[in-house]
Amino acid sequence: MTAILPQNAPGRERAKTRLDQWLWFARLTKSRSLAARLCAAGAVALNGSMVTKPNQTVRVGDFIVVPQGSLRRTVQVLALGNRRGPASEARMLYQETAAAQLCDVAPDWVPLLDENDAADRLSPAPGDALQSVIVPSR
Repeated sequence: MTAILPQNAPGRERAKTRLDQWLWFARLTKSRSLAARLCAAGAVALNGSMVTKPNQTVRVGDFIVVPQGSLRRTVQVLALGNRRGPASEARMLYQETAAAQLCDVAPDWVPLLDENDAADRLSPAPGDALQSVIVPSR
C-alpha cells in the first residue's frame, strides 16, 4: 500500500503554484498583496505574455519578468518552494537570466513653464509701466 503525503509535506514537491505566491516566496516582492497588484496591473510577464490575474499558474522552467523598484528583472523558475523562507532559501527558487534593466516607472520630466513663460513672470516687458492703484479713503 502506498502512503499518500499531505499537500504541504516536506518530501512532496508541487507541480505548480500561483504567480503572486511564488513572487512572494522568491522575495521578488515585499508582500503577496503587492505581487497580486503587480499581476493585476499587467506589470508582470510570464513566458513572454503579460499577466493580468494573480492566480496564473507557474511551473518549473517558466520565465518571469517582474519590476522591482526602478529595475526590471528577468528570472527563470528553478523550484516552486513551500514557504517564504530566508533570503538564501528564496534565492534557490530562481536564476537570473539577464542583467536587471532600468524600466520607465515615471514619464519623462516636463516643465510646467517653458523658458518664455518663466522669463515673462520674472521681468516685465519693456514699455510696461508699473501702475499703482489709488483707493479713495473714506
